[in-house]
This record gives sequence, C-alpha cells and structure tokens, in this order.
Amino acid sequence: TLGYTVVDASTAVATHLNKVLRDNASDLLSHDEVQQLLDKLAAKSPKLVEDLVPGKLSLGVVTRTLQNVLGESVSIRDMRTIVEALSEACGRTQDPDQLTSIIRPKLGRMIVQGLVDAQNGLSVITLDPGLEQLLHNVLQQSGPSQNMVLEPGLAERLFSALREGARAVEEQGHPAVLVVSPAIRPWLSKAVRFRVSDMTILSYSEIPEDQMVKVIHTVHAESKK
Repeated sequence: TLGYTVVDASTAVATHLNKVLRDNASDLLSHDEVQQLLDKLAAKSPKLVEDLVPGKLSLGVVTRTLQNVLGESVSIRDMRTIVEALSEACGRTQDPDQLTSIIRPKLGRMIVQGLVDAQNGLSVITLDPGLEQLLHNVLQQSGPSQNMVLEPGLAERLFSALREGARAVEEQGHPAVLVVSPAIRPWLSKAVRFRVSDMTILSYSEIPEDQMVKVIHTVHAESKK
C-alpha cells in the first residue's frame, strides 16, 4: 500500500542479473560475437556486409562502435540499419565515437520506444539555454580531442542539478531523459554515466519528428549566492 512491489527471492535475483548483464553488455561483446552478427546478416544481405568489412572498416572499429552503442543500453538487434549507417558514415570518419554518434539517430525510434509513456508521449528534461551554451563553449575550447574539463564548482553544481532533476521526474512516474544538442551529447552521456544513475541522454536529432515531446523539468546550475 506504500507503493512498494513485493517480489520473491528468485525474481529479485533474476532482475538483478538482468540489470548486471545490461550494464556490462558492452564489455561482453567480443570480435567473435560481432563477426557472428555480421555473418548472420550476410546470409541475407551478403553484398551489404562484404562492402563494409573489411573493405571500408576493420572488424575492430565495428566492434568498438557496437560496444559504444551497447554501453548506453541501446540494442544492436537491428544490424541491417547499423551496417547501412556505418557504410554511409565511414567515408567521413573511422573513429568509433564519431561513428556511434552517427548511428544513434538512425536507431532513434527504437531508442525512444523504451522511454515513452502509455500515451506514447516522451517526457524530457532539458538544460537551461545559458547552461547548454556554456557547455558548448567549453567543448569548443577543448579542441579536437573533445576531452571537456569543467571548472570543479560548475561540475559539482551541474551533476547535483541533474540528480535533482532525475529524482523530480522519476517521482512523477517518468524515466529520467535529458535532451541536449548533438554536439554535447557524447561527452555529457559519458560524464553522467557514473554520477547520475539511470539517466538517458538523447540528442534532439535522435527523436523522431512525429514524436510527442513534453518538457517537464529544466536544469539550472547557477552558483549559490
């Protein structure tokens, strides 16, 4: 009656194991598993796979890219879409992190499906425009490495505000979904992974155009007077 769900021990263990597997899926994906996924796709679309590996991308780059995708709890079940996206993108970059950012919008509808409510609406958190612009500026100053380092006080306020925002929307019965610009999404996703539990970071380009979106919380990170 207090809102708790009572489960038996076996269910609790199974739920915990499923979470552990999800959280560590990227570490469990090896070159051999990726080759098996490619071979399975090649049985139906041999030309698609042959043109990509090893012609355009090495198996190592494809593996690292898929590990990145899994690392953010995104399914790689739709290998056809992923391989098609890699084939289109590999002429621009061979960097797994950049390839990941290119793949994700192609999987956007599938990503969002697991985050919408019963009415198919997507409730999201956004950053205050001034804060988002500040993060953009810091990222640009970091150069090509994209290794953004925030001033410690700002970092503490940012992650504290994100945790508060996540709690606020979860108390309303929604998953914590933060939507930001494509430029800062990769860095922010990595930065919050071990600082804000169960927060999904999307870019605007990953949300389908016909998806209903409602902003229910805005994150500010002003210094306290």
